[in-house]
Amino acid sequence: MAFSGCTLPGASEPLFTVPAGHMAVGMGIHGEPGIETVALPTANEIAARLVAGLLKELPSDVTAAGARAAVIVNGLGSVKSEELFIIYAGVEKLLTEAGITVIEPEVGEYATSFEMAGVSLTLFWLDEDLEAAWSSPSYTPAYRKGVVAPANATFAPVEESINSELSEPIPTASAESAATAPIAQAVIAAIRDMIERDADELGRLDAIAGDGDHGIGMQRGTRAASAAADAAIAGGAGTGTVLILAGDAWADKAGGTSGALWGAALRAAGERIGDDNAPSASDIADSVSAACASIQSYGKAEVGDKTMVDALVPFAETLASQVAAGESLAAAWIVAARESTRAAVATSNLLPRMGRARPHMEKSLGTPDPGAISLARAVTVAGHVLATTTTN
Repeated sequence: MAFSGCTLPGASEPLFTVPAGHMAVGMGIHGEPGIETVALPTANEIAARLVAGLLKELPSDVTAAGARAAVIVNGLGSVKSEELFIIYAGVEKLLTEAGITVIEPEVGEYATSFEMAGVSLTLFWLDEDLEAAWSSPSYTPAYRKGVVAPANATFAPVEESINSELSEPIPTASAESAATAPIAQAVIAAIRDMIERDADELGRLDAIAGDGDHGIGMQRGTRAASAAADAAIAGGAGTGTVLILAGDAWADKAGGTSGALWGAALRAAGERIGDDNAPSASDIADSVSAACASIQSYGKAEVGDKTMVDALVPFAETLASQVAAGESLAAAWIVAARESTRAAVATSNLLPRMGRARPHMEKSLGTPDPGAISLARAVTVAGHVLATTTTN
């Protein structure tokens, strides 16, 4: 339940607002707007709604009567502890009446959305092994339970940790592959520059039905990928290794689903290209198809789900067909990028079937998917690089 929206760092407005005397129900833990807005009830009525919603979704192997559950009443950033405990009192009463035994409940702030006023309820069904784990002592920066004697530990310097992806020797590359590697470096840098320019717009698109951080995440990912590509080039890397290291850095620093997918895509493309030869237009088309297959394998999205896949699949298919027809890489890429852009814009007419936007599908109708838009723009600027650096 949310009583106010959260404001992302650097944003001037919250992701959503809640009218006075009301609350949003079903809001996302990343600050996404709620599924519905209702009049603000009493604390006991909030507890009843939370408990009833979760008991409707009991696992098939759990019966409420006799069940044992870990319970977390979580504040989302600016709800007072006293208010959380009042809600917990209602939750415990209802669970007890349902025949559920509460095991070592937790009441506090464990997963917040900046300064959002709101509360969430988690029920975790326990068997003997899980109950032993839940009840065991813990000592971490963010969570502590029971008594634990802190162990002596050593930590790697921050800079060493950040650059760990390049700490191993760069694989040996052929002269031909090393000669084309700067093109991959330039493509990644162009994508980074585009994201720096468009990050705010991508965030606004994402905030309509998501958590508004797509632009920020893409900034983190492309900056890290570009830095990794620069370091790889300095180490004499071939084209495949540049893409692999850039992808790993992107996935590591971006966070979120899109960061993991972009990282997987670049790694798949790099592994397909390798470091043995200068990649041909056919090799590049095959590597894009491999990247597309990797994203669909990881994310399970299909065309029509209103995701980046809606822009990627037509790009990969058009590029392959254009190259097979004898077009140069740059010419084929530009035609494919136009098709990707058309498909990305057309996601405005789709309802999301996957991801965080799915519960807010009506809100997203009329707005293109931010992941599809950023991908289409990325391949478009990549095409500009290829048009000035390749001859076949």
